[in-house]
Amino acid sequence: MENLHDKRKIYNQAELLESQIKENPMEQFRDWFLEAEQSSQISEANAMAISTLENDGCPRTRMVLLKSYTWEGFIFYTNYESRKGKAIENNHKACLHFFWPNLERQIIIKADLEKLAENLSDGYFHSRPKGSQLGAAVSPQSQVIPNRQFLEEKLRDLEKEFENREVPRPDHWGGYLAKPYEIEFWQGRPNRLHDRIIYQLQEDYDWQISRLAP
Repeated sequence: MENLHDKRKIYNQAELLESQIKENPMEQFRDWFLEAEQSSQISEANAMAISTLENDGCPRTRMVLLKSYTWEGFIFYTNYESRKGKAIENNHKACLHFFWPNLERQIIIKADLEKLAENLSDGYFHSRPKGSQLGAAVSPQSQVIPNRQFLEEKLRDLEKEFENREVPRPDHWGGYLAKPYEIEFWQGRPNRLHDRIIYQLQEDYDWQISRLAP
């Protein structure tokens, strides 16, 4: 077994002070996200972890891609019949997490999830490359399958079926809007005295801003 006690990183790139932050966390997210997108060291700034609660009471985390964000929240797409989709159906709360190590930053978001309107899911689905559309139609996501060949044969069949026509969006595939009620911004600082600023949505829909100890 490897001893990792001495593996340490010095965090000293930036600071996060109350005098620097936006009053609305979506504006703060926009600023940080744009910086991450512009960084040559970050290949997918929109990669985020999403944790949902499964029936056995254990959270399950996986990576997905953020596809849009608005004043209301964060939008991603998935198979509604996957483990993720079924968990969301049973418990509409989830935790989103962005980690940009090159900027020494992370964002932790608690949110309520709701399905997007069908026309919005249709619009995004048909904007995707045809191969991605077929992949969404082929894969019974999270179900046990016999082998890789099973998927490849199904894909070949669909490629022939839709060679000269539009691929319809499967009913089981679409988007979610994650509406945040708590967002924490974490900036690495020296001596592990990291900056943690948390926004919490109040009953009057204003955001309360607080500093957390690292």
